[in-house]
Amino acid sequence: MNRITLALVAALLAVPAAAADQTASAIKGTGRYGTAGCGLGSMAFGNTPGAVQILAATTNGTFGNQTFGITTGTSNCGSGVFTAGTKNFVDANREALAKDISRGEGEAIGALTVINACENSHAVGAALQKNFKAIFPSESASNEDVTKAILDTLHGDAALGCGRS
Repeated sequence: MNRITLALVAALLAVPAAAADQTASAIKGTGRYGTAGCGLGSMAFGNTPGAVQILAATTNGTFGNQTFGITTGTSNCGSGVFTAGTKNFVDANREALAKDISRGEGEAIGALTVINACENSHAVGAALQKNFKAIFPSESASNEDVTKAILDTLHGDAALGCGRS
């Protein structure tokens, strides 16, 4: 292949990735909302103070999507229960979690399976063990980085079935 063909192929492959990032960003929102709270109303009317928040609250109430947004971390509602639950678990159980992930089994992996609504604890253990070095690159890795790596592993592999229930 010549350089022009390679450049075209690279550009075609880059467009879907950029579009996927924009779509994910649009679904999650900016994380800023007004007094009406997060939800579809905050996506439509933003965080502008004043009477517009009545419209935002009415929209949120009409569509009833705040609970879904809070659970999934969409519609300007923050990180979602899977992220918050996993972060809290890592904060409280980091050492036990590291030991279990290194072995690919244990109570900590079972708890992570439940927190993230995954289907199979054994598959979760194997996936986390396979990614141990990415999850715990050093002892000084922050709990936020560990949490992100765990969530990337669990929710990046559709075969684990995490977050479906």
